[in-house]
Amino acid sequence: MSDELEEIKRIAREAGAILLRHYREPSTVHWKSPGDPVTAADREASDHIISELRRLFPDDGVLSEEAPDEATRFGHDRVWLIDPMDGTREFIEHRDEFAVMIGRLTDGVPSLGAVYQPTSDKLYYAETGSGAFLEQAGSCKQLNVSKEAVAANMTLAVSRSHKSSRIEKIRETLRIPHSVQSGSVGLKVGLILEQRAHLYIHPGNYTHIWDTCAPDAIIYEAGGTMTDIYGERLQYLEGTVRNPNGIVASNGEVHARALQVTQLILFG
Repeated sequence: MSDELEEIKRIAREAGAILLRHYREPSTVHWKSPGDPVTAADREASDHIISELRRLFPDDGVLSEEAPDEATRFGHDRVWLIDPMDGTREFIEHRDEFAVMIGRLTDGVPSLGAVYQPTSDKLYYAETGSGAFLEQAGSCKQLNVSKEAVAANMTLAVSRSHKSSRIEKIRETLRIPHSVQSGSVGLKVGLILEQRAHLYIHPGNYTHIWDTCAPDAIIYEAGGTMTDIYGERLQYLEGTVRNPNGIVASNGEVHARALQVTQLILFG
C-alpha cells in the first residue's frame, strides 16, 4: 500500500472527526439551492481536506463540492475530487448514513479512493492495482463483490432521501425481491462492496463527479462495475461537474441486464 494512500486514509479520518464533532451539536443549515443543504460541518471538513491535499500534493488539481471550481484543474494530470460530507440530509436528520469521500483521478480515470463513515468507523479504500479493503475497529479485510447471478437472490441498494417510482419499476422488472436503503452514494456502493447488495442505480443527472470518483475507484478494485446508464465509464474531464447520464454500480453479474431494463423503463 502506497504512502500516498495512507495519507488519504488519515485525512479522511480527520475530516470524519470534524463531522462527528458537529454531529453531536445543533447544526445550522443553509441551502445552496432548493433541496441542496450545506452545514458548517461540510465546510470545515472541506477546508481541512483541501489544505492537507495542497500541502502534500502542490502540483495536483483539487475540486471540492464546497469550494469554487477552478478551471486550472484541467491542466493537471492528477486531480483530487472531494465530497467532504456525502449524505448531508442524513447528517441533518441524525441518521448515520453520511461519509467523507476523497478520490484521485489520474489522466481522467479514478485511481484511488477513500470513503469513510465516521459514526461506524468504516473506511473503504482502494488504489489501482492494489485491491480494495475495509478497515473497521482495528481490523482490515479485503473486499470482493458477490458473484451472485440469480436475480431472486439479489438486493438493490436504493436512496433513502430520493425515493423513485422508476427505480421501483426497474427492481420489479429485474425481479430483484429485496432492497436496502442508504443515504450516501459512497455507502450504497459500500453495500455492494460488502456483498449486502448487488446493484445500485441512479438514473438521473443529479449526482456529481465528487459523488462517484472515490467509490468508482474502489468498486473496480473489488471486481465490480460502475458505468452510466449506457454502459460507458463515467467521464470526469467533460467540463461539467454532473454525471449527466446517471449511474449504474453492480457486482458485474447483473450489469448488462440492469442497463437494458433501465433504458427500457426510462425511454420505452
